[in-house]
Amino acid sequence: MWHSVRSVRHVGKLSKFHCRWCSCRNSVKHSAHYDVIVIGGGHAGCEAATAAARMGANTLLLTHKVHTIGEMSCNPSFGGIGKGHLMKEIDALDGVCARICDKAGIHFKILNKRKGPAVWGPRAQIDRELYRHYMQDEIMSTPNLSIKAVPVEDLIVEEQKQSNTDVIKRICKGVCTSDGTSILGHTVVITTGTFLRGEIYIGLERWAAGRHGDQPSIGLAKTLEEAGFKVGRLKTGTPARLNGKSICFERLQGHQADTAPTPFSFVNNTVQIKPEDQIPCYLTHTTPEVEKIVLENLHLNTHVKEDTNGPRYCPSIESKVLRFKHRSHQVWLEPEGLNSDVIYPQGLSCTLPEHLQRDLIRKVPGLENATLFRPGYGVEYDFIDPRQLKPSLETHLISNLYLAGQINGTTGYEEAAAQGLVAGMNAALRVQDKPSFTIGRTEGYIGVMIDDLTTQGVTEPYRMFTSRAEFRLYLRPDNADQRLTIKGFQEGCVTDHRYQMAASMATKIVTGIDLLNSMVMSTPKWCQKLNIHMSKKEKISAFDVLHHKDVTVEKLAQVYPELQHLAEDTDLSKRLKIEAHYAPVMWQVQADIEEVRKDEELILPEDLDYRSINISEEMRERLSQVRPTTIGAASRIPGVTPAAVVLLLRQVRKKIARHRKHVSMS
Repeated sequence: MWHSVRSVRHVGKLSKFHCRWCSCRNSVKHSAHYDVIVIGGGHAGCEAATAAARMGANTLLLTHKVHTIGEMSCNPSFGGIGKGHLMKEIDALDGVCARICDKAGIHFKILNKRKGPAVWGPRAQIDRELYRHYMQDEIMSTPNLSIKAVPVEDLIVEEQKQSNTDVIKRICKGVCTSDGTSILGHTVVITTGTFLRGEIYIGLERWAAGRHGDQPSIGLAKTLEEAGFKVGRLKTGTPARLNGKSICFERLQGHQADTAPTPFSFVNNTVQIKPEDQIPCYLTHTTPEVEKIVLENLHLNTHVKEDTNGPRYCPSIESKVLRFKHRSHQVWLEPEGLNSDVIYPQGLSCTLPEHLQRDLIRKVPGLENATLFRPGYGVEYDFIDPRQLKPSLETHLISNLYLAGQINGTTGYEEAAAQGLVAGMNAALRVQDKPSFTIGRTEGYIGVMIDDLTTQGVTEPYRMFTSRAEFRLYLRPDNADQRLTIKGFQEGCVTDHRYQMAASMATKIVTGIDLLNSMVMSTPKWCQKLNIHMSKKEKISAFDVLHHKDVTVEKLAQVYPELQHLAEDTDLSKRLKIEAHYAPVMWQVQADIEEVRKDEELILPEDLDYRSINISEEMRERLSQVRPTTIGAASRIPGVTPAAVVLLLRQVRKKIARHRKHVSMS
């Protein structure tokens, strides 16, 4: 349910700072001027700050506590189906979290291997302490990046009247901190996670907090609401942390990591941990006794009774019991570190009173004697309707202000990190007076996510799935570098080393395919040499044969020794196999992508007056609210009909024609 929005408080000229803690100009303490100011040291903030700094922007990261930078507040893992795709794309753009995971990972596994490579899910259990340590090392050693531990309470906003119009434009010029300091910045990126007016729930108790042990951000939440942003409430939760020494693992089903760990990062051939040192996870299930405890104690659970929406795809045990009665639910016991006894019970998020959580947990097989290090809790927090954002993640209401992460209604480390990367890049590009960097739905899962957020909004925490992408056969984990690294390099966000690696791989793939296509034999001969069965009779190439499920580059090299160099390059041979796997259908996928790109190339003017278009009032309101940047984006707004899109297209073409006529006459 949306909050009612208060009237917008007047924001004066820059000479009168709009700062709750600085009521008059003389009380303001001035600090240095930065190109980019990032608020928040979580996963979105870390990516935003390092991306901006990487692009040469003088960047400041503001956080409540320096020692919590890079904190994994909830689950001790990264990646998975859909989320792993985001990780590969973040890495392709030189983001930091994938490389950090390769250092801090303790259990690597590719999920969904029974299906095609397009929907494989790279995933890793992460050592919390190591991740935070390595991330802080990365942040502290990044050139152009400064860090300061102080809460932000307000924004500095300047009003500018546009020439020859009555339009007042608001521009973010910096922030005001809780100690009364004003920090000026060309751009500001807000990545506050669950801290905006955050509240924690355990049973009937509730108190203000952004997460366990951290104060919420109240002043900044009020600032955004009073500025006219449409603000809503969402909730999430985290399970109790268990003492591994009290768990009977012998009774449970162990799940080992992959014997050959696959790195998240394209620049790494291996991960830091040795394969034999990886730690297993364990699987157990809930029982009818668990359901009984939940149902008998709903009156003691404020968080479940709230109308605020929580995550549908990572729900609490209470929500699962209410939604799916008389079912047993999986509980994954995940290690939190190499030298830690803490176990994270994935699937058992709970907000009952602590003593009832203990009773419930002990009804789960293997956990009969489990002790708790900390009870689970729920968090409710403010978020901004993401339809108020441009695809660059800049807000429509205030220029030079960018939002990324859970503040936009998403859930998950990977979703937050991806948004932070895009927001940080665009904040730096604004400083450089360059066009915004955007990723389309046809280019990456990051583009799918941002398009979903900015055109459709959210009614529950948004999580990435492969099913959200129309072109998932093309948007694969294996080719993220081929899709995005060159694009990022052109914007100055990708290092020369990474660019050279991606360009070299592109050349090797093309050369390898050409070589395989040059080797042709009749189907019976291929079948005889490779000991396989194929129904075709005509002559086919080695690349065609590689499509067969039982054929690998290594097997082909036994027939053609001149392919041995391809087989010896493990990464290349895997990529060639995947390219061959999808080759028969890729021509149609590419044709469909081109059709969509035609719509995306039809740019809508920022000053387009939707009131002047002969469409229903409802359509005008929807279009005015979202302000889509392309015809393609307009067509994806819920409730906007194809007929309205056609009328919109006509209006744009008329505007373009008038502009061209004006230019030719002048």
